[in-house]
Amino acid sequence: MRERIRTRDYVLTIHAEEQMDEDGLSILDVESAVLTGQIMEQQVDRAWGDRKYLVRGRPLEGPDSVVVVAKLGPTRKLVIVTVYTL
Repeated sequence: MRERIRTRDYVLTIHAEEQMDEDGLSILDVESAVLTGQIMEQQVDRAWGDRKYLVRGRPLEGPDSVVVVAKLGPTRKLVIVTVYTL
């Protein structure tokens, strides 16, 4: 995941963008959370069978921690499904 963030090989869902706006987070905050974070949980999407990862890390500014929910898409890009603050 970190390599995909570093190489900007990722996409955001509309839901993730909306959540970022609601929580006052920038894309740099999301990138920082993945680069500094740890996987705190792994889930299996019931509908698709995909594995999703909940990564808790530090944003550049703002709240103490951010959770980024991400998975690898069919094209092997990192898909940021949603983001929320703790």
